[in-house]
Amino acid sequence: MRKRNYIIIGVLSFIAVLVIGGLIVLDGLSSMGNPNGSRGPDYPYFITTGPISIKNIEVPKGTKLTYEEHFFKKGRQDKIMNEKKLTGIELPKGKTIDWGGVPVYMITKFFNPEMKGFTVNADFGRLRHDKKTKFSEMWQSCGGELGVLVRNTDDWTFNTKNIDDISDCSVTYQRFFKDDSQQQRYLDDLLNEIKKIGQDKMK
Repeated sequence: MRKRNYIIIGVLSFIAVLVIGGLIVLDGLSSMGNPNGSRGPDYPYFITTGPISIKNIEVPKGTKLTYEEHFFKKGRQDKIMNEKKLTGIELPKGKTIDWGGVPVYMITKFFNPEMKGFTVNADFGRLRHDKKTKFSEMWQSCGGELGVLVRNTDDWTFNTKNIDDISDCSVTYQRFFKDDSQQQRYLDDLLNEIKKIGQDKMK
């Protein structure tokens, strides 16, 4: 009887080793192509079923809302999640919203929690010539991404009263390089142009 139990335990252990080994192999295969050798988290997201307001921005149907990593929720969700957990807004292909007179298609919260702000991605191909401003020209000259530092992270609109600073304009100009006077001056001028647009709107 005891011998029979040992055989059963041995068979079960062998099966367990095969299953675990198979899972490891599958995990390894699914990680191929990832430079870090591991899969990225499957962030929860929601596709809007109609126009809604999120972070004070009116977005159209089909907008992808991405949220922080969640232990119980992964991938596409059936219901919209807590706005406090939002990390990104991506408009449907071909759609843009106006952000300071510039058509933008995506806004993403800064990954660094110590930085209060977000990155705005512009589609300058959709900017009409008669709508160009000094601000849009400066932004376009350094690339399509603009890092914005704000006071209230619940507001992602072009609210000049909420905008504290410009952290970067693509990789060309970075506020991080404090000793580079050219970069600092460019970002200062860019911020001033943003403030001017805000003042013009108040007139």
